[in-house]
Amino acid sequence: MTRLRILLLCLFVGTVARADVALFLEEPYGEFGAMNPTGHSSVYLSRVCAASLVSLRRCDAGEQGVVISRYHRVGGYDWIAIPLMPYLYAVNRADQVPREVSRDGVATLRDEYRRRYLEAVAPDDSGGATPKGDWIQLVGASYDRTIYAFEIETTAEQDDQFIAAFNDRRNVVHFNILFHNCADFSRHVIDFYYPRAVHRSLVADLGVMTPKHAARCMVRYSKHHRDLQFSSFAISQVPGTVPRSHPVRGVLESLVKSKRYAVPLTTLAFIQPYLGGGLAFAWVQSERFNPRRIAGKPDDAEPPATLAQELESNRVIRPASQ
Repeated sequence: MTRLRILLLCLFVGTVARADVALFLEEPYGEFGAMNPTGHSSVYLSRVCAASLVSLRRCDAGEQGVVISRYHRVGGYDWIAIPLMPYLYAVNRADQVPREVSRDGVATLRDEYRRRYLEAVAPDDSGGATPKGDWIQLVGASYDRTIYAFEIETTAEQDDQFIAAFNDRRNVVHFNILFHNCADFSRHVIDFYYPRAVHRSLVADLGVMTPKHAARCMVRYSKHHRDLQFSSFAISQVPGTVPRSHPVRGVLESLVKSKRYAVPLTTLAFIQPYLGGGLAFAWVQSERFNPRRIAGKPDDAEPPATLAQELESNRVIRPASQ
């Protein structure tokens, strides 16, 4: 069996007996990720599948579920549904996933998938060329970044209600980085299943919903609802020459840990005690909730012998330290 087959067997064992909703906390990457290290969030549903890019249905036997997220400039839609395997690796089968990737290789895999399945939201440029734009976020996420999953069980009734509600909902883009971002969408999805499980942080993130705080809310919610099965694990970035992703951070945490802002922030903290308290709170929370530590540091220089060993060591049931 290939390494990816072993990974997938480990990831989806147990999904026959029960289903889950999982928050995907995705590390930032590239120049924009260095400037804005809050990363991205999406939601994985193990019993819900894509009837189309913008409609949902119950999964048939053997299907692995769907990843949905809010996007900014993709076909004019607010959210798009992508099957799990393509979302992670831009292919349909585990035996098609490369062991290592380069930037050109990733671009080729994405464009091949786009031409087969995504023309409706990412048509060719004039002359048949590959279009630029945010559509690349739809497929091959694991080539760009490490992803942390925080999952909690769902029922068939909850999944059916979710499918009906989101299929009936108006799906028109209204992205706003402060009030309608990807983490806000994830919050709405998780809260549909478990009301008030995920919420904003008025102190650490200045009221902006962030992927990291959403994950922290999931862990906290699991502690207060121990009757629900909960787990967390990491899906490591695929090896290769593609630059590695960066640690994910909250709003004030990004400022606290940025050397360029150290002096002005220190000065402002003395002038404005509220800001100083917020920065201190952000620092403490960042040290207490570190996704890389939860997942067993998937950015280690030496990868494990197999992804099965990695997942076995990374998978954590109810992380007591968080």
